[in-house]
Amino acid sequence: MKPDSEPAPTPQPGSITLATETKPVFLNEDWLSVLTGLFLFLLSLTVFFRLDLLGWAVTTAVWTKPASALGSISKSYAGLPGLVCLAATYVFLSALLGIGAAALRINVGRFLKGFAAVFFASYLAWFIGSWAYIAATPDKRKAFGLTWSLSLTAEAGFIVALLAGLAIGNFLPSVTRAIKEAIRPELYIKTAIVILGGFLGVTAAEQLRLASAVMFQGICAIVVAYLVFWAAVYYVARRYFKFSREWAAPLASGISICGVSAAIATGSAIRARPIVPVMVSSLVVIFSVVELLFLPFVAQTFLYHQPLVAGAWLGLAVKTDGAAVASAAPSPKR
Repeated sequence: MKPDSEPAPTPQPGSITLATETKPVFLNEDWLSVLTGLFLFLLSLTVFFRLDLLGWAVTTAVWTKPASALGSISKSYAGLPGLVCLAATYVFLSALLGIGAAALRINVGRFLKGFAAVFFASYLAWFIGSWAYIAATPDKRKAFGLTWSLSLTAEAGFIVALLAGLAIGNFLPSVTRAIKEAIRPELYIKTAIVILGGFLGVTAAEQLRLASAVMFQGICAIVVAYLVFWAAVYYVARRYFKFSREWAAPLASGISICGVSAAIATGSAIRARPIVPVMVSSLVVIFSVVELLFLPFVAQTFLYHQPLVAGAWLGLAVKTDGAAVASAAPSPKR
């Protein structure tokens, strides 16, 4: 007789075993980032009704004295101490992202503990990177009473965070395991992209004349970045450097489109291993800092009479938003 039940077959080497049960989730990470970004964007629009609901959020200025580093993002809350703004920002984000973690069926307790470590470690790196001797651009040195600075802008904080992450990941694996629930760079970056898109839309609406003046240049930049640069970088990476598709696609996106965010979004879309977008993003940030040191001087020398051309060139060449903006900082008159 045939037995009532048969033992499950032993998986063969190289075979794929599918889980028979999965925990249902209310929404995926992509939709969570869209909803979170839109929620924050809508809250920010209340300023048009003279109700500033997010002005208390913390911001970091380039500093020479630590006490002057932290403050509120809006002048309406200028009386709040910087540390209070930092604490309020942490509490608000913890609550908002904790709700998102619950929707993703993540262990909320472990997520919140890990998020506390990620938040304060990240802000410490940003604080260090905003030190005037590191961050102040040449046009700002006089205001700080400096004769020199590395001119790396506050984005030097990304380098500090990168070095700290490498050290913790390689030498303190127990710490990494303890906070892994909150290490979700794709979620954070996708949310930031949604917010940035809303900000750019409002900015364009407020400055229609400027927006129409650069519309054609913007279309040209999009065509060049997507149809020329991306294809060229992907071809070179595959043909001459023998990269796999997993590495070539995020590299092409990071170089041609929008740096760190594009590399991470592409890595997520093709389901690349986490190390791939991390390495590509690190290269983008490092090269952006190097470009920031000499490309503005080239633009001042050869393109000082064509600011739109210089802006388009720096915007396409320097692949992080902050560094691209810093590259166009006002220079001394010739």
